[in-house]
Amino acid sequence: MANPIKSLIGQTAIYGLSSIIGRLLNYFLVPLYTHLFLTHEYGVVTELLTYVGFFIIFLTYGMETGLFRFSQNRDYKREEIYATTVSSLFFTSLVFVILVLIFYRNVAELLNYINNPEYILLLGITVGLDAFSSIPFAELRNRNKAKRFATVKLINIGINIGLNLFFLLFCPLVLGENNVIFQYFYPKLDVGYIFISYFITSIITLFILTPEILSVFKNFLFNGQLLKSMLKYSLPLMVAGLAGMTSETLDRVLLKYFIVVPEGIQNSAEYVMGEIGIYGANLKIAILMVLFIQAFRYAAEPFFFNYAKNTDSKELYAKVMKYFIIFGLFVFVGITLFIDFVKLMIDTPYHAGLYIIPILLMSKLFFGIIFNLSIWYKLTNLTKFGAILAFSGAFVSVLLNIMLIPKYGYLGSAWASFFSYFVMMVLSFFIGRKYFKIKYDLLNIFLYFIIALSIYFTNLIIRDITEYYLLVNVLLIISFLIIIIKKEGIDFKTIHLKSFFK
Repeated sequence: MANPIKSLIGQTAIYGLSSIIGRLLNYFLVPLYTHLFLTHEYGVVTELLTYVGFFIIFLTYGMETGLFRFSQNRDYKREEIYATTVSSLFFTSLVFVILVLIFYRNVAELLNYINNPEYILLLGITVGLDAFSSIPFAELRNRNKAKRFATVKLINIGINIGLNLFFLLFCPLVLGENNVIFQYFYPKLDVGYIFISYFITSIITLFILTPEILSVFKNFLFNGQLLKSMLKYSLPLMVAGLAGMTSETLDRVLLKYFIVVPEGIQNSAEYVMGEIGIYGANLKIAILMVLFIQAFRYAAEPFFFNYAKNTDSKELYAKVMKYFIIFGLFVFVGITLFIDFVKLMIDTPYHAGLYIIPILLMSKLFFGIIFNLSIWYKLTNLTKFGAILAFSGAFVSVLLNIMLIPKYGYLGSAWASFFSYFVMMVLSFFIGRKYFKIKYDLLNIFLYFIIALSIYFTNLIIRDITEYYLLVNVLLIISFLIIIIKKEGIDFKTIHLKSFFK
């Protein structure tokens, strides 16, 4: 295995360990939420956090990737690039927070949260803080300070978990619902405490990142011309990100307006929000795939740019793609074969949506492949194609959601996500061959997909014919691993874990 691959694995491992440990701890809140709140109450959290995702992308406007890209430009000092990026994000985030303070009640009325406008206020300010914090985090990745990045992220998650446990368990169970805190915020247990926890966590995280922020002022080098060039590169990525977020999360918004309420349901609003809550909770079960992709993205983006000028870069990117898919398929097989254990992270009323998890997992894997493929337009400065591809996926997503939700409910949303990412993946692959052709090992990649899907369908059959299906599943996943090791010629004697972290 080439040293660059080892380096990428090492960085991904550090990001991954912090992300997996932190997110797993964070996702332990999901059983708490699903136990404390009814499905329609959790639907509120699912819907509002969907809007948060859109605004984070809007307020970072592709500048994280721009920071990585321009850091390779020898015409500018790294400090100059970082200072310019931080200044830009500070200004736009500040303007956004001011607008939230002025118009949050109007937005609450528009979204039918007129009785709880404070939800919009809390999340709005949180989004502004998180958008600004994204650049110090990106600079840590850019300088390969994975341990510092991981430490701050873990602290962030730990604080959020602690606050959730304080508000949702300690206050009502230990202090009682007549305690001062409950009387000051909400007179009874409410999902608003989830948003309060996010808000306080974002403030503390920003404080922890103070050294990275203040480093800008040691030698302030803001460059207006540089900012124009960065915006020209980054804004199409923002458009692509917004369109991509449409593909990823708009289904939760469309469910609210297109789902058909069965006859005999007395409270249609609760039913609709309940369906959104079930869908959102089952999306959380795709945690391991999402965590893997997130950890990989943290490490891979600066990695791709750093090795862009190497003569063997394309061969390297092809290997990275194959190993990414292998691991992603392994995650898919592992979760689907042992869903009986994974489902324990959500309460029983939410199990009605378990059947959509394989579809969601595969769609997330497609998303990860799209990220790998995106290197062709990022390195060739053809970021407009990123926007075009994302809009194509968004169009498919919106169209299929509108067509399928009235008939199939959240199953239609799951399939819409699947085909949206599939279309983007195929288009990116074929367009990329024209501008930045990479010879991917398609034969083996297809073979691994076939084997993984065969194992999944075999699992469905044996569940109905033997009570020892879990033992069979263990044998299946071991067989999959052995096939990969043999096909790839992996020799564990030549792989030293310590070298990954150097």
